[in-house]
Amino acid sequence: MPRDEHNISRSDISENALKVLYRLHKSGHKAFLVGGGVRDLLLGLKPKDFDIATDATPDEVKKLFRNSRLVGRRFRLAHILFGRDIIEVATFRGHHSDEAQGKNVSSQSQEGMLLRDNVYGSIEEDAERRDFTVNALYYDIADFSIRDFCGGLQDLEQRRIDLIGDPETRYREDPVRMLRAVRFAVKLQMRISERTSSPIKQLAPLLKDIPAARLFEESLKLLLSGQGEQTYQMLKEYNLLQQLYPILFDQAEDPKSQALIAAALRNTDERIADEKRVTPAFIYSALLWYNVEQKAQEVMAESGLPSNDAFLMAMNETLDFQIKSIAIPKRFTTTMRDIWMLQTRMSKRYGKHAYRILHHPKFRAAYDFLLLRGEIEGGDLIELGEWWTQFQDVDEDSKRSMVAKLNKPVGKRRRYYKKKPKASQ
Repeated sequence: MPRDEHNISRSDISENALKVLYRLHKSGHKAFLVGGGVRDLLLGLKPKDFDIATDATPDEVKKLFRNSRLVGRRFRLAHILFGRDIIEVATFRGHHSDEAQGKNVSSQSQEGMLLRDNVYGSIEEDAERRDFTVNALYYDIADFSIRDFCGGLQDLEQRRIDLIGDPETRYREDPVRMLRAVRFAVKLQMRISERTSSPIKQLAPLLKDIPAARLFEESLKLLLSGQGEQTYQMLKEYNLLQQLYPILFDQAEDPKSQALIAAALRNTDERIADEKRVTPAFIYSALLWYNVEQKAQEVMAESGLPSNDAFLMAMNETLDFQIKSIAIPKRFTTTMRDIWMLQTRMSKRYGKHAYRILHHPKFRAAYDFLLLRGEIEGGDLIELGEWWTQFQDVDEDSKRSMVAKLNKPVGKRRRYYKKKPKASQ
């Protein structure tokens, strides 16, 4: 498609991406903007990333750019660093049948999953190796044309997500493609083609073979995309949700749990739309909250531990189980623990407790979580949320008055007296 037949302008492309494209081109290499950047520009959206494909090998790219580093084991990539901006440059991938070329190495697991994929080829082969047709579009810096090898332009026009090649084979190569199909369908408001969607439910368990750290990164893209609620429902529809959060399987029909999760995702979507700060810890807290509550009740019934100790044990067991599937980093699990523990403490407002809770670093997140619970459970939680809403806004004298009105714990302190020693006879 020549320049005068499409809407992509260089003014819409990152300045740093253009620098990389121009230098590769002037050095005698083919250079293309590729993937989501081209797709989003054609749709009139603002791309998040600008990725580049070239016939230059990673080592050749590294020689051209002093501000670069090579990354990746499964497939070697060059990252060109411009401060915090990173432009990813990939060499054209080839077919595995052409791999007998010294350093070009491919390796697959018994299930068909690609373990290493350093096989280089032509732009036509590279297009066939990409996942979806709408991601196999190339913007040529040499003449500003668009190259389409797999029918991506037609699928964009028909609002369709379609895999390149045999779907079952492609999913076995990389099971994360099933998650990407859902994410793109929701993000781009497209439908997944029948041939692409039909194997997903059966092959969903393949996600268990994906490293938990990689699934954490994918889960962020799914739930913090600004369409988290819709994405969640589609993941559940395709049997993908229980692979990521097996702990939710027992709560799949619990209306209270599902309502809290939906409310948390809706709240997060609204904050993203308003360009407000969001944290994965808040979403994960909602996903796992009722499991922690239920587990704490079971621990108390079985062991007779005090409620606080049982709650701590329930948090530990829940998180230990979840991180086997999604490796949630400690910086987020720490916040989750704070949000959960503050739920048990926010009703204890007498004396100096209210002030300690108010000045806790994670009070705001815990307060927002309390309000969400109030929406779902009602009753005392609504009154408690209203009290904390008022307590934050009033002056110090009013704060003291609010605390003084609360009922203090009742109970007499027992006094013990030492018996005086009998006088010696």
